[in-house]
Amino acid sequence: MYMILFILDDPALLDEVLEAWYNLGIGGATIFESTGIHRRRAKRLSIPMRYLLPDVSDSLEGNRTALAIVPDEETVNKCMAATEKIVGDLSQPYTGIFASWPLGVVKGIPKATSWGKAE
Repeated sequence: MYMILFILDDPALLDEVLEAWYNLGIGGATIFESTGIHRRRAKRLSIPMRYLLPDVSDSLEGNRTALAIVPDEETVNKCMAATEKIVGDLSQPYTGIFASWPLGVVKGIPKATSWGKAE
């Protein structure tokens, strides 16, 4: 099994990415709001004399990060290809970051006859 991490730059595309993953048999993912150091620094530096103003940078739109466990490397590659169809070439700026790694231990996922369908 593998873990997929996808940091999406444009949150408006999240549902479309998740739907594409679901169509590949990925029935579960954990999603959370996130931001990176570059975006955080840019927001904080864009407000001069920020000590006189409320911190509005925390209310501005950030990224969405999705984590999903998939059965094999083939599924990882299919998820990445489906993701790039939606957000564009991930080697381009302002698209996202996709990473995966093998998992040594996984517990808590129902046994499946085919991925995502519990026995």
